[in-house]
Amino acid sequence: MRPIPRQTHTPRRLLATLLTALASIATLLSVTAPARADTTICEQYGTTTIQNRYVVQNNRWGTSATQCISVSDSGFRITQADGSVPTNGAPKSYPSIFNGCHYTRCSPGTNLPARIDTVSTAPSSISYGYVDNAVYNASYDIWLDPTPRTDGVNQTEIMIWFNRVGPIQPIGSPVGTASVGGRTWEVWSGNNGGNDVLSFVAPAAVSSWTFDVMDFVDQAVARGLARSDWYLTSVQAGFEPWQGGAGLAVNSFSSTVSTGGSTPGDPTDPAACTVSYATNVWSGGFTANVTVGNGGPAPVDDWQLDFIQPSGQRITSAWNATVTPDAGAVTARPLAHTKRITAGGSQSFGFQGTYTGDFAKPAAFTLNGTACATA
Repeated sequence: MRPIPRQTHTPRRLLATLLTALASIATLLSVTAPARADTTICEQYGTTTIQNRYVVQNNRWGTSATQCISVSDSGFRITQADGSVPTNGAPKSYPSIFNGCHYTRCSPGTNLPARIDTVSTAPSSISYGYVDNAVYNASYDIWLDPTPRTDGVNQTEIMIWFNRVGPIQPIGSPVGTASVGGRTWEVWSGNNGGNDVLSFVAPAAVSSWTFDVMDFVDQAVARGLARSDWYLTSVQAGFEPWQGGAGLAVNSFSSTVSTGGSTPGDPTDPAACTVSYATNVWSGGFTANVTVGNGGPAPVDDWQLDFIQPSGQRITSAWNATVTPDAGAVTARPLAHTKRITAGGSQSFGFQGTYTGDFAKPAAFTLNGTACATA
């Protein structure tokens, strides 16, 4: 038998061997033992919180089939989505992440519900992961209600369809297109039996976007589906699957709501606003010059004037303000140089339009939710 040579170690060699072994162990641990394991939720209405800011919910409300989601620090992924439901009805579920309050559950530290006319900006960003072997929409929901409710169904739901796969469509019927946030959307409007629904459908899949939620809220107000003295209660991002859905993911989500507008009794609330509506009318066309006066003790910034354009009238152009949409319940908002109405002062804007039938003027105006006298 050949003798086994005796191994000897110098201190330097021993130290090098030890360091190599420790490095190998560290590498192995970094691969096999992540700092945080994802949370799996399969319960029908199971929830968890992430970033100490948002609530993630499984929300399997439309089926008894199993659905599971894997929740990470930044979002979630559907890992199991059994069963299917008819595509001409409601979806299986709405796994989602939200800021605000939903059926008595409020996200940590949220300042929602917040009155719409107190919200100065509501920036949000979303990143989705899509699959092809399913029928679903990628839906961002915005909920509005006349009261600051934290439970039950709100009166108006705004849905942003970032992606639509399969033979499905929004509630109601198409009512045209709109440019919101620099993108063009197909607009649908209807009622699902429990609340009004205003949907904005992307013509092609949008995988990620950063935008201001208030751009869509303003659309609902302008179309008469909300008022500026209503409340924004929650913003949510997720999926509505009808068939399958495993692999769909919200990779990341952020939502911030900043308040600072006027509220009733606030010094910036226009206690005595007046509106002068001067017109020049000819056969089939007209111009309107609108002067908004602030009789309150403090200036009003970032104002909005809401009114209903009489039937048969359509706005074709405007100056010193943006006026949207072009008919029906419209909202005028200032440009950079007309943002402030000083105490005791006024701002003016105008627009040109067409009309059919008898010409009439708007019956009433509200400035930041406060009714104005007409001069």
